[in-house]
Amino acid sequence: MSTGFSSSSCRFADYFVICGLDTESGLEPDELSALCQYIQATKFRDVARGKLASADEGENFEQSPLRRTFKSKVLAHYPDNVEWNPFDQDAVGMLCMPKGLSFRTQADTREPQFHSFIITREDGSRTYGFALTFFEEVTSKQICSAMQTLYHMHNAEQYDILHTPPTPRSQEDARPAAQQLHAAPSLSRLQRFNSYDISRDTLYVSKCICLITPMAFANACRRVLEQLHQAVTSPQPPPLPLESYVYNVLYEVPLPPVGRSLKFSGVYGPVVCQRPSTAELPLFDFPLQEVFELLGVENVLQLFTCALLEIQILLYSQHYQRLMTVAESITALMFPFQWQHVYVPILPASLLHFLDAPVPYLMGLHSNGQDDRTKLELPQEANLCFVDIDNHFIELPEDLPQFPNKLEFIQEISEVLLAFGISSEANPQCSEGQSKLRGFRSGDMASDKRNGNLAGSPLNSYLLRENQTIARLQALVKRTGVSLEKLDVKEDTSTNKDSKVQCDEEEFKMHQLNIRVREVFANRFTQMFSDYEVFVIQPSQDKESWFSNRDQMQNFDKASFLSDQPEPYLPFLSRFLETQMFASFIDSKILCHDDEDKEHTLRVFDSRVDKIRMLNVRTPTLRTSMYQKCTNIDEAEKAIEIRLCKIDHTALHPHLLDMKIGQGRYEPGFFPRLQSDVLSTGPTSNKWAKRSAPAQWRRKDRQKQHAEHLYLDNDQREKYIQEARNLGTTLRQPKLSNLSPSVIAQTNWKFVEGLLKECRNKTKRMLVEKMGREAVELGHGEVSITGVEENTLIASLCDLLERIWSHGLQVKQGKSALWSHLLHYQESKEKRDATPAGLGPPGIIHDTERRKSDAGCAMPPLKVSLIQDMRHIQNISEIKTDVGKARAWVRLSMEKKLLSRHLKQLLSDHELTKKLYKRYAFLRCDDEKEQFLYHLLSFNAVDYFCFTNVFTTIMIPYHVVIIPSKKLGGSMFTANPWVCVSGELAETGVLQVPKNTLEITFECQNLGKLTTVQMGHDNSGLYAKWLVECVMVRNGITGHTYKFPCGRWLGKGVDDGSLERILVGELVTNTENEDRMCRTPPMQQSPGMMRRFVTISPNSKPKLNTGQIQEGVGEAINGIVKHFHKPEKERGSLTLLLCGEYGLVWALEQVFQHGFKSPRLFKNVFIWDFLEKAQVYFESAEQSQMTQDENWQMRVRHFCHFMRAINSTPRNIGKDGKFQMLVCLGARDHLLHHWIALLAECPITAQMYEDMALLKDHSLVNSLIRVLQTLQEFNITLEASLVKGIGI
Repeated sequence: MSTGFSSSSCRFADYFVICGLDTESGLEPDELSALCQYIQATKFRDVARGKLASADEGENFEQSPLRRTFKSKVLAHYPDNVEWNPFDQDAVGMLCMPKGLSFRTQADTREPQFHSFIITREDGSRTYGFALTFFEEVTSKQICSAMQTLYHMHNAEQYDILHTPPTPRSQEDARPAAQQLHAAPSLSRLQRFNSYDISRDTLYVSKCICLITPMAFANACRRVLEQLHQAVTSPQPPPLPLESYVYNVLYEVPLPPVGRSLKFSGVYGPVVCQRPSTAELPLFDFPLQEVFELLGVENVLQLFTCALLEIQILLYSQHYQRLMTVAESITALMFPFQWQHVYVPILPASLLHFLDAPVPYLMGLHSNGQDDRTKLELPQEANLCFVDIDNHFIELPEDLPQFPNKLEFIQEISEVLLAFGISSEANPQCSEGQSKLRGFRSGDMASDKRNGNLAGSPLNSYLLRENQTIARLQALVKRTGVSLEKLDVKEDTSTNKDSKVQCDEEEFKMHQLNIRVREVFANRFTQMFSDYEVFVIQPSQDKESWFSNRDQMQNFDKASFLSDQPEPYLPFLSRFLETQMFASFIDSKILCHDDEDKEHTLRVFDSRVDKIRMLNVRTPTLRTSMYQKCTNIDEAEKAIEIRLCKIDHTALHPHLLDMKIGQGRYEPGFFPRLQSDVLSTGPTSNKWAKRSAPAQWRRKDRQKQHAEHLYLDNDQREKYIQEARNLGTTLRQPKLSNLSPSVIAQTNWKFVEGLLKECRNKTKRMLVEKMGREAVELGHGEVSITGVEENTLIASLCDLLERIWSHGLQVKQGKSALWSHLLHYQESKEKRDATPAGLGPPGIIHDTERRKSDAGCAMPPLKVSLIQDMRHIQNISEIKTDVGKARAWVRLSMEKKLLSRHLKQLLSDHELTKKLYKRYAFLRCDDEKEQFLYHLLSFNAVDYFCFTNVFTTIMIPYHVVIIPSKKLGGSMFTANPWVCVSGELAETGVLQVPKNTLEITFECQNLGKLTTVQMGHDNSGLYAKWLVECVMVRNGITGHTYKFPCGRWLGKGVDDGSLERILVGELVTNTENEDRMCRTPPMQQSPGMMRRFVTISPNSKPKLNTGQIQEGVGEAINGIVKHFHKPEKERGSLTLLLCGEYGLVWALEQVFQHGFKSPRLFKNVFIWDFLEKAQVYFESAEQSQMTQDENWQMRVRHFCHFMRAINSTPRNIGKDGKFQMLVCLGARDHLLHHWIALLAECPITAQMYEDMALLKDHSLVNSLIRVLQTLQEFNITLEASLVKGIGI
C-alpha cells in the first residue's frame, strides 16, 4: 500500500540510477527472459503436437534480433549507498528494465515511457522506484556490427524455416517476422521487411533514468525525470550542469512534512508535492481515473471484491505503468485494510515460476501485446481473478459473492466520475497508447464544457446493461437527486478555483478525483464496520503469551457480528471476516490500547467510525441496510486544495556545485554518466537532515514509519509478519538474478510447508466452530450448524484443496486441478475394471437383494466408492463447470465423512500422481501428504450437511423400509400400507408401499434433512392390525440413514385405534459395531425410559415423580427457547423438539398421566378421553351460562373449537395422534398455559385423577403455567405434516 515507507529517510529521494547498455561487455542475450521464452516455446511445442521444434529456440531465434531481449546493466547510481536503504542492484536493474534492453531503428516509434515499481524487503517495508525509459543512438561500432551479424544469421534461419514444406509452422507459433509472409517468400523480401542494414539504418537502444524514493510521489518524480531527459534532448543546454539538479533532488529536497506541501525546482519548472495530514487518508499519487477508464466501474468493483477476499489476482498488460497503477489503486481503495500477502505489481520474466505459488497473491504480468489470453499457461485458475487491463476485461473465480449494496455503490462512484466527465464504462480509447490518453484527458475531458452535456449518456448505458435493476437504480437517481445541470456547475466552480492552485490543472483534477473516489470507498467500510469495536475480543493474558498463542485465539466475535448484519451482506462479510487482512486489522486494534500507539490507518478509521456513531445516536448497534452516502468529500477535497494553493515549504534552488573545469560537459542527445565525486555525499550541515541525531532516535523514527505501514512496533511486527506472511519471504526479497534449481526448490518447499500449516489451521478452525456449538447444546436441538459461516469455511477449504492440487502440476488441463486429477483417475480405473468379464457395469452397487421381513433395524450401509460419488456429481445437470464439480464432490465427501479416505485412494495411484505432478509438488511430498490427510480425517468427528443444504433442487433417490415388530408376526397383515416422507425442504406426498416387501425406492427433489414420516394403511382385508417397530429412510447419494421409531399398533380396535401415525426421526450413524444415535446423549435421562411416544398401557411402566416430570417439561421448553435464539440458518428441526423423544408432547403427556386413576383391567383410558370429557363439561357449562369472567369464556371457546376441529378431521390418527396435534396447535397459538389453567380447575379432573396428581397441586400447576408462558414470545411455525387436514 502506498502508506509504507522504507526508511528513516527524510530526503525526497534516496538514489538516482542510470541503467542501459554496457558497451564494454557488449551484447549479452538476457538468459532469464530467453529462458522463460524458451520454456514457453517448449510448452507450446508439447501442447500443440507436431509443431516444428527448432533447436535454437533457447535463443528465441524466431524473434528478429530487434525484438529480442538483451541484458541491461545498472551503469551508475548515486550515492553509492545509504545506510537506511541499502542499494539492491539486482532488483533495481530488473525492475527498471524488466524486459532487458530493447533496440529500435529510425523506422520505429521511440516515445519515452514512464513506469513505477516497488521493492518489498524481508521485513515487509517498501521502497518505490520511478523510471523513465527512452532511446539513444548506438555509437559503438562493435554493437552495430554485432547486430548486423545477428540479422544475417536470423534471415538465413527464417529462410530455411519458410522453405521447409513438411511441417508448416502454425500461425500461432510464428512471430511477427513471418506473420505477414503468406506467399512463398523470397529472401530479399524477407530482408526488406525485417532487417537492419548498418550502412542504411540508425540503431537505437533503450536507456533508463530512475529515482528510488521512500514514498510514492509519482507525479513529482515523473516531472523531475521528464525535465532531466528534456535537458539532454533539447537543442539548448540546461541553465546548470545536470549534476546540480540531481544533487538538489537527492540532498536538498526534503520529504514534505505530514499535512504540508512542498515546492522544489526541476530543470525547467517548479515541482509540487503534498502529503496528507494524520487525519486524512494515506498518501496515494496514482491516477484512479485511468483505472476506471481502463476497466469500468463494474469491473473495478469486482476486482476490489476479489482483493478483499484474498483471491489470487493476476494483472496482465503491455504497459508496466498500468500494472502498477491498477495494483496500487486497488490496494489503496481497501483502506483501512491492507493486503497481507505476496505483492509484486511487476513480475520480472525470471520470476514466472512464482505464478505457481499456492498462496494469495497480487501480481502483474507483462504481455508482449501479441499473445492472446489463451496462450497464457497459468498453473491454477480455479480461484484466480485474471485482469486483462488493455482489453478492459476481467475473468472472475466462480461463486464470487456480491459486495454489499453493489448497485447503489456503483451508482455513487459513477456520479463522482460523471462530475469529471468520465464514463462509468471501460473506455476503449484508453488502449490506443498512453500518450494519446494523456492528451485526450487533459484536452477534451478535463477542461471541456461539453462534458456537462455528455454526462448523461454513460449512466444510461449502464442502466440499459443492468436491465433487471433499472427500476431500483432509477429510483435511486431520483432519490439522490443527481441532475446534470448540477454537474455542469461543478465544472465551473473548479475551473475558477484553479487559478490559485500551484500545480497544473490536470494534476489538481487528479487529486480531486482521487480523493472523492477514495472517500466513497472508505465510507463503505466505516458504515459496514461502524460498531466493530464492540465485537473485538480483548485477550485476557499479557501480550507475550497472546503472541505465542496467536493461532489458536479468536480475536473477533464473528457470529455475533454477522447476526447483526442484513441478510444480503452475509455471503460477502462471512468470507471477508476469515481473511488475513481482517485478522491483522483486528490484531492491530488489540495491540493499540490508547490513541498514542495507534497506527495511522487505524487512527483515521476509528475517528471516522466515532463520527458515524455520533450521528447514529439512535441505537448504535441497530443495523440498517439503508445505503448511506459519503458525506465528508468536501472537507477532504478542501484540505488538498488549501495545501496546493498555499505552498508550505520551498526547497533550496539548484546551484553550481564545486566541480572541476571541464566536468559536467556532455554530448546533446545522450544522457551522460554523472560526476560521482560531487554526488557521493550530501552537504555537511543541513537543518532538516537529522543526520546528527543519535542512532537510537533514528531507529525509533524508522520504527514509527514502518508502523505507518504495518502498525506494530518492530519486534512484534517482525514476529507477526513473519508468521502472517511466512510464504512470501522469498518473494519479498527476491534475489532477482538467481534462478538456480535449488532456489526454485527452496521456494517450493516453503510453499509446501505453508500449505500444510494452512490446512492444519483451517481444519482446526472448522472443528472448533462445530464442536464448540455441539458441546454447548448438550444434546438438545440440532447437532450440526449450517448457515453462512460453515459455508464460508467449506468454500475456503475447497479453495485450499484447489491450491494444493495445482501446486507443481506438469500440464494444466481445465480450470480445476482437483477435478482434472479425479477424471484421470476415473478413466484409468474404468479401463482396469472393464477388462474382466461378467462383473456387470462397474461401480453399480448390488445391495438391492430382497430383504427378509425379519431383517432387523439396520439397512446395510452404501458401498464406499469414489467413482460412484463422482458419477453422482456428473449426473447433476445444474453444475456446469469443473470448479463447481470439484466443489460439489468435496462437499459430498465431507457430508459422507469420506473426504480423507477418498483423497487417500486418489493419491494411492502413484503412477498417475507421478505422471501429473513435478517432483517438488505438495502431493509428492510423502510426509506432508500423510499429515494433510490426517488433518482432513478429523472432520469425521462432526456432522456436515454441506451437500444437502447447498444443492437444494437436485433429484435424489431415497430408499424406504418399514420394519414390523418381530414379536407379533406381521405376516398375516392384509391391508395396503402407505408412507409420506417430509424433510426441511419438501415432502413426497403419499407413496403406496407393496405389502409383501415393505420397501420402496423412489426419486424426488432433495427433501433436505428428513424430519417426519407419516405412515398408515387403508384398513382393508381380514387382518388390518399392524404393529410397526420403525421406518428407515436412506438418501441414496449421501448415504444418510434416518430411523423413525414407532413401536405402536395401527388398526381399528387396537391400541388407540389409529390407522396412521406421524413419526419423528433422527439420523443414524453407521458405526461398525453398533447402531447408536449420533446425538450427544440427553443431559438427564429419565430412569429406564423407553423410546416411545406413549406407553401402551399407563401402568406398564415405572411412574415418574413430580420432580422428574417438571424437569422434563423444563428441558423440553428450554430446547425450544434455545432453538429460537440461534441464527435462523443454524436452527435444527423444531418438529423434533415438539414431538420427538423427550419433546414438548412427551413432557405434557407425563403431566397428564401423573396420578391418572388406573382403569379396570383390559381397558385403556387415554388422555384424549379425559380431554373429551372436559370438552363436554365446558360446552354444557357455557350453555348453562355459569357466571364466569370474559377471559374464562374466551379460553373455553378456544379449547372447544380446537377439540372439535381435531375430532372432525378425516384422518385416522388415533387418540394419541390427536393429543399430539392439540399440543402442537396450542404451542403455535400460544394457548397451552390457558388450557392447563382451565383443566386444573375443571371438576372432571377431580373425578379422573387421584389426590396426589400433579394437576391437583396448585403450586405445581402455577409453575407449569409460568414455564409454558415463556413460549409466548416465539413465532412457532408447524411442519405441514403435523397439522394436515386441520383448517385452523
